[in-house]
Amino acid sequence: MARRTRTLIGTIVILAFVMIYAPLAMALADSRIAEAPALVQTVLYCLLGIAWIFPLMPVIRWMERPDP
Repeated sequence: MARRTRTLIGTIVILAFVMIYAPLAMALADSRIAEAPALVQTVLYCLLGIAWIFPLMPVIRWMERPDP
């Protein structure tokens, strides 16, 4: 598969994942994190903001592979 095609498919997968992850993270933040102390909120918001990248790393690596 050409790199251009992999990039297109990967972009669609990433956008679909973020469209699902973002509302879930916001719902979690609104329901549970809002009641926590400010320092805990800061740490949890940072973790939620970074956590989406870990499941997508294999997709990003796959997208960036050089063509054979």
